[in-house]
Amino acid sequence: MEILTSLIKAILIPVVVLNFIPLLIWMERKGAAYFQDRRGPNRANIFGVRLGGMIHNLADVIKLITKEEFFPAGANRFYFVLAPFIVLFIYIITTAVIPFADELKVGDFVMSFRVADLNVGVLYIFSMASLAVYGIMLAGWSSNNKYSLLGGLRASSQMISYEITLSLSVVSLFMVAGSVDLNEIVRNQTANIFSWNIIRQPLAFLLFLVASFAETNRTPFDLPEGESELVAGYHVEYSSMKFALFFMGEYAAIVVASAVIVSLFLGGWQVPFLATTTLIDNTPLLLNLFGKVFSIFSIFAGLFLITKFKKKKYRDARDYEVLTLGIPAILVGVGAGLFFFTHYLHDLPAWAGPVFTATLQILVFLTKIFLFCFFFIWVRWTLPRFRYDQLMSFGWKGMLPLALFNIFVTGIFLLVKP
Repeated sequence: MEILTSLIKAILIPVVVLNFIPLLIWMERKGAAYFQDRRGPNRANIFGVRLGGMIHNLADVIKLITKEEFFPAGANRFYFVLAPFIVLFIYIITTAVIPFADELKVGDFVMSFRVADLNVGVLYIFSMASLAVYGIMLAGWSSNNKYSLLGGLRASSQMISYEITLSLSVVSLFMVAGSVDLNEIVRNQTANIFSWNIIRQPLAFLLFLVASFAETNRTPFDLPEGESELVAGYHVEYSSMKFALFFMGEYAAIVVASAVIVSLFLGGWQVPFLATTTLIDNTPLLLNLFGKVFSIFSIFAGLFLITKFKKKKYRDARDYEVLTLGIPAILVGVGAGLFFFTHYLHDLPAWAGPVFTATLQILVFLTKIFLFCFFFIWVRWTLPRFRYDQLMSFGWKGMLPLALFNIFVTGIFLLVKP
């Protein structure tokens, strides 16, 4: 059973991260459109069905798979092909120590919701994530292109500059929690949101957040790609699925960064004001309450979608998409309402409480990640890109001293604390 659960986790958790990628690509495009007061992708369709632009992701996959493989003259083919695989692979394996929920305990059976139970989880994340720059460096060097090489050099210097601040910013968390185990840091924050590290260590949160943007090469720290200066930076010579792997790697990095930030500063899998023991002890009450709330929400969401059909805004198949979502939502809501408003679940089996608690914690954790991923997209379409000298100066002269200052202040506070 232990081998089976480990195998399932090793497959399922990376799949969850990979499934975030098409969602984030859609969010990026639609978010950019709304921030710029335009509609965004809405042309790709299957028999007229567009699903709000989601079909564009499928069109992208078909395009990238069928696109011509291109190798620049003078490129080192082995490293040229290897580089994008390194980037995506590194970010996927980084998720191995991220806990998605508290331990599931049913009788003698105990299961953790992370692939590897390491007591040095945060150090593992830093050591793995820092290796991704090797893929970028190899891409820049092996392409035999001066713009690619400059992009790779920028990425390596940026990583060195901001990874120091990234590491130092969490030292204060280790001092407060007394552990470098990510699960213990989450437990130390408790279900009380006022005990979360974003409240206890606000400066550490800001430093870690900014450094995470720099580590993931996102705006305003996307200097390694710098289209206005380096065309597309380290991946300028890439096409087809090799480019897609870099593209996927960037969004996988966003998901991993969001998961780490949520775990370190936003309580991780903790449900606000509902501790694990509280959830288990009150499972029947909460299950009935959530069932009723879900049924009401589903009915109103379905009615809202159906009202959109009356307008017939597009005069084509898109008008009927709201019906394909709205009618099932109403039916599901009515069915759930009939059950939960006429029945009260009680005398549940012993495993129901722990399983319900773990499921709710996973959903809460994924919701927090989703919201933080949206924040990454929001920042990209809000802030302009730094100049490179500003980038380096900000890292060494601004953030590094603040990280050291935060450690010093935390140490004094713990020393004088009764």
